[in-house]
Amino acid sequence: MHYAQIREIDVANGEGIRVSLYTQGCHIHCPGCFNEETWDFNKGKPFTQKEVDVLVNLINKPHIKGFTLLGGEPMSPENKDVIDDLLRQIHERCPGKDIWVYSSYTWEVLLERRPEALSYMDILVDGPFIEDLKYASLKFRGSSNQRIIDVQESLKIHSVVRHPIYDPDLGENEYGKN
Repeated sequence: MHYAQIREIDVANGEGIRVSLYTQGCHIHCPGCFNEETWDFNKGKPFTQKEVDVLVNLINKPHIKGFTLLGGEPMSPENKDVIDDLLRQIHERCPGKDIWVYSSYTWEVLLERRPEALSYMDILVDGPFIEDLKYASLKFRGSSNQRIIDVQESLKIHSVVRHPIYDPDLGENEYGKN
């Protein structure tokens, strides 16, 4: 796997002050994507255990609330083994820190294809970016079709639990629930 960037301080992609990893590579190519430079799987830098250790040290600083994984598309099949191991290590080595993941894949797809990865997440922002559903007032997501999911509660009841603070139920549109 390659990565595009590690941000030591990120306040836009999840609650509180966070450390973020932008993976490199995406097959989905949402029109209007804010991060097109991360689409090419061959660009960026190789991701190794050294980067995992750097992330763990950054995340464990007292002012950091948690870790955010985004991209590119971090849940691409090419990244499976590396991402599953990364999420496991952060979960185990960064106690008390939450894990947010942004993916164009929906909860339903990830539940079928990536259950191990889900087991380490606290929040999943799922669904592709849809430019026509972009609203500046949305918090922690790019378009209103994307859901902010409480992963651990969803796993307990085997159904999507949208986070009540970050993602209140805004009603329905032609794409389903906002």
